[in-house]
Amino acid sequence: MKYFKGSIAITLIGLLLAFYIGGFYALYITALLAILEVSLSFDNAVVNAKVLEKMEIKWQKKFITYGMPIAVFGMRFFFPIIIVTIASNLGIFETFTLAINEPEKYKTTLESVQQLIYAFGGSFLLMVFLDFIFDEEREEKWLQFIEDSKAIKKFGEVNNIGIMIAIASGLILISLTDNSDIAMAYFSGVLLHSIIVSVDDLLNTDGVRNGIIGLLYLEILDASFSFDGVIGAFALSSDIFIIMIGLGIGAMFIRSLTLYFVAKKTLTEYKYLEHGAHYAILALSLIMFIKIFTHLNEIFVGTIGISFIAIATIHSILENRAEATTDKKENNA
Repeated sequence: MKYFKGSIAITLIGLLLAFYIGGFYALYITALLAILEVSLSFDNAVVNAKVLEKMEIKWQKKFITYGMPIAVFGMRFFFPIIIVTIASNLGIFETFTLAINEPEKYKTTLESVQQLIYAFGGSFLLMVFLDFIFDEEREEKWLQFIEDSKAIKKFGEVNNIGIMIAIASGLILISLTDNSDIAMAYFSGVLLHSIIVSVDDLLNTDGVRNGIIGLLYLEILDASFSFDGVIGAFALSSDIFIIMIGLGIGAMFIRSLTLYFVAKKTLTEYKYLEHGAHYAILALSLIMFIKIFTHLNEIFVGTIGISFIAIATIHSILENRAEATTDKKENNA
């Protein structure tokens, strides 16, 4: 319970603020937004936990102290404003004023650049999945017909295979959209991921991830997961403060879940949980690319991610029971 004390406190404060802003209706919308954020980003908590496991304890703690303000105010308030500023050629103060005073117009402007957001976020998440699927050091295999297949093993022996697949995917996306802005957004995501991973590898010490680079990676990963929630939130409310409060509550719970997973070694106990999270990431990446062409309901998107996590968890439990039964028989023999 101690891992969720901060989340509960933030939730109570947030709900009080929401009620002050708009009464019971705002309170209800805020709760829905928090649930939306958790459903869309639950797999994010699993991947975050895997990253944090390789970071020093002091940086694990800073993930909450520094990460929370960044998650709420940075990624779910200022980051969309910066994106709109860059993509729409508006000044940052003008965009900020638009978000506060003319939320409907801000929503329309944000939606006008959502294709670029999806291209960037989709490519970054695709790189995260490719790093996972071609990781030669990973011993546990979940979907054997994919992860243990001859094709994956052969491709995994090729240097920079993840980059090659990402570039090929980007070229296909560009040919379908014929849009240079989407191309820039897509390859910016690929480039940013490559830079972070390269610098991280350079600064790693005996397998311990560099704190600053690790924190940066987690925040960008969080941003990629939050894009869907930020844009989808406008379907429930046009008040930027209600959106920030609701998504912020959800983000806080995701961070608490991350620390809980690390402390309880959940990824060790449920050995396929990491796999399920990465397949959910692949699904979210592909959904972002599809959303460049057509709309998909956020409930559908969130359900896919949770489904992968649920299936992986159940499979892990069944596998643990089977191993325990086998060990018991061997001990009794």
